Amino acid sequence: MALLEVRGLETAYGASQVLFGISLEVARGEVVALLGRNGAGKTTTLSSIMGLVKPRRGSIRFDGRDIFRCEPFEACRAGLGFVPENCRLFGGLTVAENFEAARRPALSSSAGWDLAQVVELFPDVERFLDQRASSLSGGQQRMVAIARTLLGNPALLLLDEPSEGLAPLVVQAILERLARLKRTGATVLLSEQNLRFATELADRIYIIERGEIRYEGRPEELGAHPEVREKYLMV
Repeated sequence: MALLEVRGLETAYGASQVLFGISLEVARGEVVALLGRNGAGKTTTLSSIMGLVKPRRGSIRFDGRDIFRCEPFEACRAGLGFVPENCRLFGGLTVAENFEAARRPALSSSAGWDLAQVVELFPDVERFLDQRASSLSGGQQRMVAIARTLLGNPALLLLDEPSEGLAPLVVQAILERLARLKRTGATVLLSEQNLRFATELADRIYIIERGEIRYEGRPEELGAHPEVREKYLMV
């Protein structure tokens, strides 16, 4: 059974409908990428799952529980962790204080993530534990945001555009850290525009265009369909 199962999801902002029957699933221990151009509906999909936006129709089941139209704090308690594109750190707090605010015990009997483990995953973070979050660069904030969410010990990590707006060297560094995270057995659903970034991480890929899923497959399968990449991903 899938850890996350989304069926027929429809979401709108007022009279403007954005999602039209989105269906996807994520198995435990799997990394799944939701690929698409800017404005395709990727962020709205993740926000709907997390309860930040209320969908109109459909179903969302997480670890066997119905979380459709739940509040964000309920989704968090159920085991979801969300890293938005803009990070949303507490800018007036230090990095260490951000970490302390997010810390939650693991839901299972496993030891879960602690400060030593997230510093091992993101070694650069240790250098600015005492700095205010607002003083960090965009790449540093992205790493801190992911580390902070891991300290909440989610069963599923939702990552919204982790490579967006970052310099190529920083993107590569984050890709390497997330590849290490994948090797720990973490379950991840990420949205991305960067095809290379997504295909190097993901076990499976969904492509979304104008609020609908247009393609589902493995990265190597997508590589055999240049017409799909051209139609839905190229600018």
